[in-house]
Amino acid sequence: MTTLSTHVLDTVSGRPATGMAVSLWSGETLLFQGAADADGRCPALREMVLPAGTYRLDFGVAAYFRAIGTEIAGLPFLDVVPIVFGLGAEGHYHVPLLVAPYGYSTYRGS
Repeated sequence: MTTLSTHVLDTVSGRPATGMAVSLWSGETLLFQGAADADGRCPALREMVLPAGTYRLDFGVAAYFRAIGTEIAGLPFLDVVPIVFGLGAEGHYHVPLLVAPYGYSTYRGS
């Protein structure tokens, strides 16, 4: 059994990115669509059991920052941040996102 979770942190405010849109894809198939909760997590995502394979998480960065009142002039530098990753061995995978309007970081969490 392989499970997945994510945690989105707004590095401008130092708080969870509550309400940021998150979607999970396998190829062209949408597997999950939701929004980060008050803790920056998507609990329903963690409940999914996924086979080994390549996946993509999309994070709605520009829409989130606009929604909280961050001024983004013209075209956003980061609109949607895609993270493409592989799930291999059984276990739990955690894909956190640390994000600001002009940069982001991710890693395989624990």
